[in-house]
Amino acid sequence: MRRMPTVSISPSTLSVSFSLGERVAGLLRDQHVPTSAVTGAEVVPDGLAALRGLRAPGLGLPGVRGIGTWRRRHGGSTLASVRAGRPALRVTLRGQRWAELLLDVDRPEQVAARLTGR
Repeated sequence: MRRMPTVSISPSTLSVSFSLGERVAGLLRDQHVPTSAVTGAEVVPDGLAALRGLRAPGLGLPGVRGIGTWRRRHGGSTLASVRAGRPALRVTLRGQRWAELLLDVDRPEQVAARLTGR
């Protein structure tokens, strides 16, 4: 059973699919973002530690898991599905509902490299 988001990349679209549990817990929907809106992608060493802002809506289990939307006073919001102690993919966006995506995905280094062309 899949318990983390999956990412697929086409020449024009970055698609993120969430598991049923993630969709329910974080009030999330699968996302499709134009690749032209991606301004950066990097791997952060601990996804949960990288979350900033106030959760609204979503599920936050302190020190364990974060699923949903985190809003920052200045700088937009983050759509997240991360676990503590696991590396996560941070994708920065322009002109989209979220300023960034923070995702616990398989092989985040490879996904970041594909998004940045490295």
